Amino acid sequence: MNPVVLYLLLLKAALTSFSGMTSVPVVREDLVVRRRVLTDRELNAAIGVSRAAPGPNGLYMVGVGYAVAGIPGALAGAAAVVTPAFLVIPLVRYVGRRAGNPAVRRSIQAVVLAGAGLVLAAAIPLAVDALDAWWKAAVALGACVAMVVAKVDPVWVIVAAGLVGLVH
Repeated sequence: MNPVVLYLLLLKAALTSFSGMTSVPVVREDLVVRRRVLTDRELNAAIGVSRAAPGPNGLYMVGVGYAVAGIPGALAGAAAVVTPAFLVIPLVRYVGRRAGNPAVRRSIQAVVLAGAGLVLAAAIPLAVDALDAWWKAAVALGACVAMVVAKVDPVWVIVAAGLVGLVH
């Protein structure tokens, strides 16, 4: 795939999400479903490896870019991740001035809820592809419980899951 096209697709995902992993549904739709340059398994692998590395959640786009187009793809992914940071400055200034407005607060809440729905929409097909054994389902459930109920730091959840994978 052409790295410029890949950059534009990843940039679209980055611009239409409001935290790192909410862009996964857009990436999946463009690269797995429409263009078929990745499989769900390859997308899962790119996300998993990137999530195990330090840094922001959105950096998984660098791994996705590499999986699609090698080093040029990784550079396209990195550029797509940082571009919104430069574009958000005027938006933060605009919204910040209007943060007390109830309509603006409701709009922000609606966008956050839509992001949560997008994460869920992407998680289901990715999980279906990855959950091909009982122990993998147990890892997924355990990770969810550890994060939601026990409030375990995500780093420890990822480390524990990696260790389970090594011994199983």
